Amino acid sequence: MAPVHSEAQPDVEQTLKLILSRLEDMKAEDVVTIDLRGRSAVSDYMVIVTGRSNRHVGAIAETVARSLKDIGVKKIRIEGMPNCDWVLIDSGDVVVHVFRPEVREFYNLERLWIQNTATAKTV
Repeated sequence: MAPVHSEAQPDVEQTLKLILSRLEDMKAEDVVTIDLRGRSAVSDYMVIVTGRSNRHVGAIAETVARSLKDIGVKKIRIEGMPNCDWVLIDSGDVVVHVFRPEVREFYNLERLWIQNTATAKTV
């Protein structure tokens, strides 16, 4: 995908669609999208995925971050790349958590956000 040089930030739906597409390309596992609109002032969506190993987690995170930059998302924050147990990619409107399986199970972020609601969907 060629970089798009535009001053305008992509809208949240474009950003989410791109992220989900890259996750599919990278064979991320157990993709869960949680709609946070009206529940969080920080982000509109949270995406939680699993990578099979530290290397896979890092590759997923790098691919998503590079693709976000290519479409003009500014100020992307990435945390956790040195260890690649849990990498957080914050694009503003969409926050992506990429976990190794046992780390995801331990923190169980889905439980915190999905309790008593039907706003999450597994892709």
